[in-house]
Amino acid sequence: MKNGGGRTSRIRRRKLFRSSESRGVNESYKPEFIELKKWLKDRKFEDTNLIPARFPGTGRGLMSKTSLQEGQTIISLPESCLLTTDTVIRSYLGEYIAKWQPPPSPLLALCTFLVSEKHAGDRSPWKPYLEVLPKAYTCPVCLEPEVVNLLPSPLKAKAWEQRSHVREFFSSSRGFFSSLQPLFSEAIESIFSYRALRWAWCTVNTRAVYMKHPPRLCLSPEPDTCALAPYLDLLNHSPDVQVKAAFNEETRCYEIRTATRCGRRREVFICYGPHDNHRLLLEYGFVSIHNPHACVYISKDMLVKYLPSTDKQMNKKISILEDHDFIENLTFGWDGPSWRLLTALKLLCLEAEEFTCWKKVLLGEIISDTNEKTSLDVAQKICRYFIEETNAVLQKVSRMKDEEVALMNQLTLVETLWTEELKILQASAKALITLQTAFT
Repeated sequence: MKNGGGRTSRIRRRKLFRSSESRGVNESYKPEFIELKKWLKDRKFEDTNLIPARFPGTGRGLMSKTSLQEGQTIISLPESCLLTTDTVIRSYLGEYIAKWQPPPSPLLALCTFLVSEKHAGDRSPWKPYLEVLPKAYTCPVCLEPEVVNLLPSPLKAKAWEQRSHVREFFSSSRGFFSSLQPLFSEAIESIFSYRALRWAWCTVNTRAVYMKHPPRLCLSPEPDTCALAPYLDLLNHSPDVQVKAAFNEETRCYEIRTATRCGRRREVFICYGPHDNHRLLLEYGFVSIHNPHACVYISKDMLVKYLPSTDKQMNKKISILEDHDFIENLTFGWDGPSWRLLTALKLLCLEAEEFTCWKKVLLGEIISDTNEKTSLDVAQKICRYFIEETNAVLQKVSRMKDEEVALMNQLTLVETLWTEELKILQASAKALITLQTAFT
C-alpha cells in the first residue's frame, strides 16, 4: 500500500479495471519493505510466494512469484506477527487497561496501542509495520463535509453516522487517555488527539482480519475479533476471487488459501466479501470498478414519485410494503431493477379492483399484463430520473475539481462512485426497454 493512501485511497488512481492480468513493478527493494521483511523474519515469517509491487490501476499490492494453484496456501502469517488485544495487554498499556473502569473496549485497546506506538517513532518495536501503514485514509470520516454531502443519499446518511460515531468514540475515551499521562513526558492531549485516534480507528476498521478471542475481564464484553496482520494486509480486494482465510489453531498462523488460480507475476487478490460500492467506500474508503455487487438504491419517496397522487389506497400500500420489509434495499443493478424493486412497484401499481391480490404480488405472481406494464413504465421513469440526477452531480463534481484543487483526491473518489452508478443505471435502462417490449 502506498504511504499516505494505501488500500483506502487507491481509487484515486483507479482509471482501469482492476484485473489480475495487470503486470506489477517489483517494490521489494524499497527501504520500508526491506525493513518490514527483516522484522517479519525475526518473527519467524518468510514469504516465498509473494512480493510487494505496484500495479496499474490498483497501486501497491502483492505480486505472485510463481503460478498459484487452486487450494494453495498463499500466505501463512505466524501469531507472533499479529497485532491483537493480547499484544496490547502484554505491553506497557496492560496495567492501565486493567485498572480502568468501566473496562475499555477491544477496539479502544487496539487504537490506543497504535497511537502510542506511532508516537514512539524509532523507539517502537512495531515501527517497520507502522511505516508501511497509510498516513491518511479516505473513509467518509476523513472526508471534508462538502465532499460527504456529494455522496448518494443512503450513503451520505451512513457517512454522517460514521463521523458522529468516531467523534463520540473519541469523546468517551478521553478519560482513559488521561490515565496514561504517567507514560508520557508530553501532554496527553497532544498525543491522543481526535486526528490521531481517527487514524487508528481507520487503520483497524479498514485493515483488520477476523480473529476471535475469548472474553477478558479487563476488556468490555464487546466482541474481540480484530487482528492487524502486517504484510498480509497489503493484499487488495477483488470481487472476482475466492479465498479461505482463518487463524489455524494447529499451526498458530493466520492463513489464506486461494480458491482461484493466479498466474506468475500477477497481482494476488483477496475478497473482503460480496459488498456493493456503498459498503466498500463506507468501510474501506474505495470503490470497485465494474463491481458485480454494485447497485443504486431507491428511496421510499422515489417509489411514489411517478404514481398518481389520487390513489386513495397509496398509504395502505406503503404500509403493506413496510410491514413485509419491502421498503428497503430496493435497487437497480447491472441486470436491471431488482426483483424486490419490481415487486414493490407492482404492488403500488395495483388498480383498485386488483388491490385484494396484494399477497399474490409479494409471492411473485403475475396479476395482469396492465399491472406488469405499468410497473415497468414507472421503473423506467425512476431510472431516467436517476440518470439525469447522476449526470448533474457529476457536472457539479467536475466544476468543484477545477475550483477546489486541495480536494482533488476526495472529489475523484466521489466522482468514481457516481460514474459507476451512472453505468449501472444506463444498463438498467436498457434492460427495462427489453422487458417493456413484451408488453408493446
